[in-house]
Parts: sequence; C-alpha cells; structure tokens
Amino acid sequence: MAVSSCWRRLSSPSRFRFIRYLSSSSSTSRHFDPPPPITPRRVVVTGLGMVTPLGCGVDATWLRLIEGKCGIRAITPEDLKMNNFDMETQLHTFDQLTSKVAAIVPCGTGPGEFNEELWLNSKDHRSISRFIGYALCAADEALKDAKWVPTEQEQKERTGVSIGGGIGSITDILDASQMICEKRLRRLSPFFIPRILINMASGHVSMKYGFQGPNHAAVTACATGAHSIGDATRMIQFGDSDVMVAGGTESSIDALSIAGFCRSRALTTKYNSLPLEASRPFDCGRDGFVIGEGAGVLVLEELEHARERGAKIYAEVRAMGCDAYHITQPHTDGIGAVLAMTRALKQSGLHPNQVDYINAHATSTPLGDAVEASAIKTIFSEHATSGALTLSSTKGAIGHLLGAAGSVEAIFSVLAIRHGIAPLTLNLTKPDPIFKDKFMPLNASKEMPVRAALSNSFGFGGTNASLLFASAS
Repeated sequence: MAVSSCWRRLSSPSRFRFIRYLSSSSSTSRHFDPPPPITPRRVVVTGLGMVTPLGCGVDATWLRLIEGKCGIRAITPEDLKMNNFDMETQLHTFDQLTSKVAAIVPCGTGPGEFNEELWLNSKDHRSISRFIGYALCAADEALKDAKWVPTEQEQKERTGVSIGGGIGSITDILDASQMICEKRLRRLSPFFIPRILINMASGHVSMKYGFQGPNHAAVTACATGAHSIGDATRMIQFGDSDVMVAGGTESSIDALSIAGFCRSRALTTKYNSLPLEASRPFDCGRDGFVIGEGAGVLVLEELEHARERGAKIYAEVRAMGCDAYHITQPHTDGIGAVLAMTRALKQSGLHPNQVDYINAHATSTPLGDAVEASAIKTIFSEHATSGALTLSSTKGAIGHLLGAAGSVEAIFSVLAIRHGIAPLTLNLTKPDPIFKDKFMPLNASKEMPVRAALSNSFGFGGTNASLLFASAS
C-alpha cells in the first residue's frame, strides 16, 4: 500500500499535553515545525522534612536552631564505623585524625531522634545505607506535612523525585575494600552496589510511594541540595510534573571521609577539645569546617495545583542561579558566587533591595567565608552596608552537611519567611574585618518580616548555586 506523503496529526497522551506531529514521508524537503511554546509555571513549597545534627524533624531542628543550640560534638573511635577492622586499626586510625569533632545526627527512639530500627535495621532495609535512610525519613515527614498522598495513576505519574547526595556510602566501600584485603570477596553483599549509588536515595523514595514522574539525582558536591531543588523546580515549570519531592542527603561520619577532608586541610583542627565552638562562620578564629550529616527534603508544587487542593503554602521558589578556579578553593574575587546570586536575582524579577535575608554558605573556612562576604557586599552594596540586609550562616549550629547542606539551609530560609525569624550565626565573637558598620552577620536570632530570602551553596569543583524564595502571599 502506498504511503501518503502528507503529514499525519496524531493525538498523543503525553504528559506535556501538546499535539505531536509525525511524518509518514521519506521526503527530505519537509522540515519540522518549531516546538510548541512553553509558559513556565509558578512553583511553591508545600512540605518540609529534615534530619539534622540538631534533631530529627523540622520542629525539633528549627526550635534548637533559633535558640542557639549546637549539634556538634567530639567523635569517638566508634563513630568511625570501622566495625570490620580490628581494634588496634580502629584506634590507630582515630589517633591519626587531625580533626576530632563532627555534627552527628542524634539517634534513638525519643522525640527528635532518628530511629535506626525504623529506617535502617530491618530485613527489608538490607539495600538501604544510612544516607538513603536519612532521605526516606525526611521525605516521609515532608510528604505528611504537605498532605500529599496520591492514589490515582495520573497523580503518581505527575509526581517526581529529585534527591541527590555528595559522596554516598563511603562506609560500605571501606568495608568492601577490607574484604578484598582479607580475600573474602565471595562474602560481599549482593546489595553493595544499591547501597552506594547516590541515585538510590531518590529511587527508594519513588518506589516507596509509587511515584512515576521524573526520577533525578544531582551530584554537585556541597551545592547538591540546592541544585536538586532548582532542577525539580524547572521540571515543574516546564511541565514534566506537578509535584516534586526534592532535596539532598548525606552520611559522611566515617573514617575515610573524615581522613580525606583532613588531608585536604578543609576541616577544623584547633577546637578538638571545644566542639561546641568549632564551627564559627565569619569569625576571625575560624580554621576549617566541621563535617556533618543529615538530609533536607521539600515538597515542591505547581501553584494552581497546590491551590486547588487547599495545600499549605510556605513560600514560592522564585529562582535558582548557578554558574572553576580550583578543585577546593573559591576564586579570590568571588566571581562564581557573584554570578550565582546575580542570575538568581535576574530570574526572580526582584531587585537586590527586595531581599531581606541571606542564608550564607559560609562553612567556617578562612578563605571561603571572606570571599562570599565580599561577593554579597559587591552585589547588594548599600542595601548590605546600611544594615537593611540580614545575613547569617547556620553552619555554626549544624556543621557542614555537604550534599545535604543546600536543602537543609533552603528549609531554614523558607522557615525564616514563614515564621518571621532570621536565625543566628553561632560562635561569632570577633567578626572578620570585612564586616564594618551595619554590614554584620546576626549573632542572635532576630524577629523580622522576611519577604524574600536567598540561600547560597558553593561546592568543590567550582559549582555554585543560589536559591531565591519569596513569600507566597
């Protein structure tokens, strides 16, 4: 039968909801029409969930944060998770670490504690390592907070997950390496690969709830959590989904991770006997960051979708700006930070003077904190120096959560808008000389109207991201 040379118009049940055109002609003289125009949709935050060194759960963490509590403590040999090594090796490894403080998630069965039996230790959880368990716990809280329980097939197809991580499960890799050394490779768990793959955090959340929308996992070092939220926002804006479960997760309190960061001279070493004072962003006494762990997950939703179902709306995601000079150090001129913040402002349609609060990336490193402060001063100029712009870094309380930092701090920014409270910078006793007059980080939590908040996340490898949230009202 002869094949018609005309174009056939086929209605396709596509989630993009547009008509696709297929050619039945082999003629090369024809050309495709331009793709249909896409009108970006507005995206809001409707659910929050977190696991942090300050506690398990949003309420527990936020209350302790604004009260000036600290989740950092001295580590012990048991914290290094070297159970497959002999005691002599464990003690020798511990003694060689130059940094002996960490921000560790409190575990137990009490209020505000991470329940390992519930999320990690059952037979059903053999493929779930700690960073995946943190993501599952935070996602569960966020979905319950959003009251989003899709039951219809179309709802599940329109719900996706974007949860990334920084380094996955180094503990499992260390244990597997030990098996090779001991010639016990046949005893390697068949779940080894699923336990270390970073995308499995996103995968497990999708599988648990039956979500069939986009399944995505960013891996961009310390900017991972922010990029995961930004990517999820764009998936909603461009019609891939109506709801996204987005954030970052990390479990990095282990011998190899701590040793690696010690060797890169990134961690604090001066405060091993004073763990509560070890993380001190923007302070003259800072000498490196405190390694931490946890997860932060947000439920993002298309605005009209949220309104139609009567969802609680925390804030609107207005923009993400993102951008290498050195594998671990920022450019001394802060060009990456400047570009990320500038692009976020441009996308958001807001003037710098309309930003009320910045949750800085400031990790407590001598160079990084100063570079970021300089970049903020450059962009916000008189708005910053007049004292109208409020600035703080919450890493003094929770340390640096690596791949989870961006999402946890994004939640803090959203809560600042929601509650009208800007959290303090812990351990700020002698501010860096770059801060003068009224350009000064908060050293006490401050009640104030927060209509727009910027959250910065800058990672190794020159990857930078800035998220801008605004009041949905």
